[in-house]
Amino acid sequence: MSHDEIRSGFPEIREVSFGAPLRWLAMGFRDIRHCPLPSAFYGCSFAVMGFALVTVFNHAYQYVAALACGFLLVAPFLAIGLYELSRRREAGASCRLGPTLAIWRKNAANIGVYSLVLTVVFLIWARASLIVFALFYTTQMPTLSDFLRQVWSPDNMDFLFAYFAVGLGFALLVFAISVVSIPMMMDRGQDAITAMLASFLSLVLNFPAMILWAFLIVVATAVGFATFYLGLIVAMPLIGHATWHAYRDLVAVRADASSGAEMPRNDA
Repeated sequence: MSHDEIRSGFPEIREVSFGAPLRWLAMGFRDIRHCPLPSAFYGCSFAVMGFALVTVFNHAYQYVAALACGFLLVAPFLAIGLYELSRRREAGASCRLGPTLAIWRKNAANIGVYSLVLTVVFLIWARASLIVFALFYTTQMPTLSDFLRQVWSPDNMDFLFAYFAVGLGFALLVFAISVVSIPMMMDRGQDAITAMLASFLSLVLNFPAMILWAFLIVVATAVGFATFYLGLIVAMPLIGHATWHAYRDLVAVRADASSGAEMPRNDA
């Protein structure tokens, strides 16, 4: 296989401006306005998952913390329906919820591989999170009612540093392989390995913009958590729709793409 043939199989990654993530969010907000009910369905689903975590693990907040943070690690897969809503709007199709619920079937094998990777990372993170809690809370684990008071105490700054340092490592790993992975596999039928490598290359080539994008995702999600998960009703659809537009900005359309596979950008 020639060098050109090898290169032709890998997607072309564009460089974007530092402020591009702000544009993606603006376009994501327009998608929400255009598809309010399907977007709200996914947003409410995320909020319900948050409420369920708090209810089930009310007296074991170490599990809530691990699962809530782990939720961010698997969110790129859970938002696949939102990517499809944005794709349908871009194509001029109707914003119907039904077709988005099983969109993963378009490339089930590779999306399954990617999901397996996320699951392994999530399980390792869950174990690491519980270990950090066990190291710093040797007598009694914090409960939901006094968790915030305990961890923000000056006496627990070492716990906060350790917990966030470990969480940041896992978050960066997932972010590096998730920037455009799912939209690319869904839209182009791309294999999982190439999609994850393309995401990593997008991060490397657009590091300042990607840092801003990651920061905006964290802020939006934190607002969702801080409002007792109600904010996720808007925050998660906004991030999901914006992720589709990030993919359209970062990954160039294939020269041989058919009209049904790759569509020209429509920022209106």
